Amino acid sequence: MTNDPEPERTPGPEPGAGVPPGETPPGEDSTGGIGPRDDMTRGWAKGPVFVIGALVLIFAVTVLIWAAIV
Repeated sequence: MTNDPEPERTPGPEPGAGVPPGETPPGEDSTGGIGPRDDMTRGWAKGPVFVIGALVLIFAVTVLIWAAIV
């Protein structure tokens, strides 16, 4: 005995087949969020460029000092 009051109207897979059409919701839209944002600026910000430049400069000075000592 089943607890299903109307088994012929209950959603679910059909016997011997997959889920019937319209049984599952459609997948989400794959085109949302594509393209540039309106508030984007061009180029790099000054902070990251300064940090990368400082790291390169420190590395170069360290290598030159090490080469002079050895």
